[in-house]
Amino acid sequence: MKVIKPGSTIGILGGGQLGRMISIAGRNMGYRFITLDPTPDSPCGQTADRQIVASYSELEAAKKLANASDVITYEFENVNADVASVLETTSFVPQGSRLLKITQNRIREKSTLQSYEVPVAPFMIIQSENDICRAVESLGLPFVMKTAEGGYDGKGQWVIRSESEISGAIETWKKADMDMIIEKFIPFSKEMSVIIARNSQGDSKTFPPAENVHINNILHQSIVPAGITVEQKREAEALAIKIADSLQVVGLIAIEMFLTNEGEILVNELAPRPHNSGHYSMDACMTSQFEQHIRAICGLPLGDTTLLSPSVMVNILGQHLRKVLDKVEQLPPKAKLHLYGKKEAKVNRKMGHLNFLGSTTEQLLQQIKELQIWD
Repeated sequence: MKVIKPGSTIGILGGGQLGRMISIAGRNMGYRFITLDPTPDSPCGQTADRQIVASYSELEAAKKLANASDVITYEFENVNADVASVLETTSFVPQGSRLLKITQNRIREKSTLQSYEVPVAPFMIIQSENDICRAVESLGLPFVMKTAEGGYDGKGQWVIRSESEISGAIETWKKADMDMIIEKFIPFSKEMSVIIARNSQGDSKTFPPAENVHINNILHQSIVPAGITVEQKREAEALAIKIADSLQVVGLIAIEMFLTNEGEILVNELAPRPHNSGHYSMDACMTSQFEQHIRAICGLPLGDTTLLSPSVMVNILGQHLRKVLDKVEQLPPKAKLHLYGKKEAKVNRKMGHLNFLGSTTEQLLQQIKELQIWD
């Protein structure tokens, strides 16, 4: 029930673009910020009052962050959970380390969701090459093999489509030298996500579900409202509430889901933080996901999440940045540009995003197509 009032300092473990947007939203509310990140002049470091340049696993640096902060949050789930565990014994870390540990490991994440009777794709834990062969018999082909830890935007994931690829899958498992998880491949009609905020009082609010389009396993577009039925929207939001309450979430959690061809909703992954698919909320909702995250961890009443306008969010990757800058004068009046302050534009590196607003998502998708930036 602790309330961290404006004027206080929020410490952020992680200095990426999510931390940057958290701090921008928080500055508008009167908070100050300090971030810890190994990259000098990180995206969040540019907008925070101070950056500690250190590894996420460097405990003494994390303690310096804690000593200068009234509350600590993390902006992505690959920060060190053991460091967060130590910090929460002496500092205020409302998200806690337990959720971080669960979501950092796909085996723990799937097993936990299954224990809450949340629908997930059938899966098996792989600890030996014989387990991979048994997975073929049990789950069939194709299946998706994933490392238990690490990996994002498709990294650490392989789709095995035929028996001729099994030997390669075994070699990949041996080289990775870690437990893996194999999931049954789910044919789906849509990928979507629901972001939910929950505060320490147990109050929660969902953001409108986003329909997500991926290219090469990297999020390309988030379309809101999602092209789903009213009943599917209710079911997706109910699943999000169930997960947030079961995990006793404080802050934001993003729930990525599949809508199968049969109309069933399965939960794919969790992210205990603001999420790429929620960036549309910065311009299209009464309250952005970043302001909502601050409200939740600081014990403030949660903001209204009403959708004010249909929106399509499009990611700007390294290969798109030059085209975006060349065509910035041609952007529609209701398009909102957000760049992350990263120094080097690399292929497939997220450099920013554009939020397109208008009367219909069909109109917005046509605007995006006509710009010929993402051909």
